[in-house]
Amino acid sequence: MNEEGAAAVSPEADGAASIVVEISTDGACLGNPGPGGWGVIMRWRGQEKRLSGGEEHTTNNKMELTAAIEGLAALTRPSTVVLYTDSSYVRNGIMSWVKGWQANGWQTKDRKPVKNADLWRKLVEEEKRHEVTWKWVKGHNGDHYNEIADDLATSAAREIAGR
Repeated sequence: MNEEGAAAVSPEADGAASIVVEISTDGACLGNPGPGGWGVIMRWRGQEKRLSGGEEHTTNNKMELTAAIEGLAALTRPSTVVLYTDSSYVRNGIMSWVKGWQANGWQTKDRKPVKNADLWRKLVEEEKRHEVTWKWVKGHNGDHYNEIADDLATSAAREIAGR
C-alpha cells in the first residue's frame, strides 16, 4: 500500500467532538480481470491523506470495494464519515443489497453465492465502526477528489502491471 501523509488517520485526536472525514474512493482495472488498483483520498479539517494499492489479478469491482474498505480501515477511531464513490455496485450493495445477502447466508435471491462476499463482509465490519453516509458521484465528470482517487487507482494498477 502506498501512503502519503501520516501512517493512520486519527481525526479526533485533537479533542474535537465531531469532525467529519470525507473519503473519496475509486478502483481501476487494466483488463477485467487483470492488474488492478485502488485509490483513496481522505480529508478532514484542512488535512489530507492519500492511499493506494493494487493486485496482480483482480476485477474493477474488487478494487472499488477494496478502496472503500481501506479508506474506512485507515481511521484509527470511530468517526463520522461521508464516503464518495463512483461505483453504483458499492453504493447499492452497502445501502440496499447487503442486508438481504446476510439474511440469505451470503447468497443472492437466486440462491447463488454473492460475488466478492469476502470483501463485502470486510466492508460491513469497517462500516460498523463508523457513522457513514454513502454518496455516489459520477465518475470522470470533473469531481476533483474523484479524479484524484481515480489517478491513484490507475497509477497503482499501472505500477502492478509494470507499465
